Amino acid sequence: MMQSRREFLGVLGSGVATLLACESASPSGRLVELASGGGSARLQARPSVPSLTIAPGTWPITSTPRDGTFIVPSNYTPSRPLPLVLALHGAGGTAAGPVSLLGSLAESGGFCLLAVTSRGPTWDGITGKFGPDVAFIDGALKWVFDRCAVDPARMVVEGFSDGASYALSLALANGDLFPRAIAFSPGFIPQSSSAAVGKPAFFFSHGKQDAILNIDQASRRLVPLLRDQGYDVVYTEFDGGHTVPPESALAATQWMVR
Repeated sequence: MMQSRREFLGVLGSGVATLLACESASPSGRLVELASGGGSARLQARPSVPSLTIAPGTWPITSTPRDGTFIVPSNYTPSRPLPLVLALHGAGGTAAGPVSLLGSLAESGGFCLLAVTSRGPTWDGITGKFGPDVAFIDGALKWVFDRCAVDPARMVVEGFSDGASYALSLALANGDLFPRAIAFSPGFIPQSSSAAVGKPAFFFSHGKQDAILNIDQASRRLVPLLRDQGYDVVYTEFDGGHTVPPESALAATQWMVR
């Protein structure tokens, strides 16, 4: 089921070689304003009738397990497309983080989980221009769509911290692909050159005592911004720091499949 790294990267196309790499690192305190990084956050992969097959279980998407993990719940059958969550880790993390957070919920909630690892220490749009990570995510989604029946009406992009900030950008640029987005403790919305598409709905959660991404500087500003632009936003706060409490993770996954 897995591919070699070379085979996987081959699906990304010749344009990948020209993509811009990450630029200088930003300070640890993220700005809530739209960051002017540039580059396109637009994804091309779309759900389709799979040409290959996959069985329930946990699968590496390449021969390098760190690149990403795909979890197919035990209730999967090709005749019954399931929801899919694209999960994005925080700065310095890997795909193992979202798997730890959401893996058991994927099984109990009956949704597929695709967790991928950024090409650099964090996502490209956080520190510079969108490019390599967008291309890799596109290839990862294509890998999934080639093998698994996914319900296009229940596609979700999710992230924590830097991954949440990045998920917001992907959702806005790809609202026709992701009808819903989950942002656990985001900091800001990195700006790409892609126009907003569609009207995805959002689920936010943020700790009132977050010392990494202060709630007043982050979600309490982002949520009104999105609502003012006509987006539907569910917003929850909790007593705690820069984390995702189990109850927040459960509420978010229940919200996304209702």
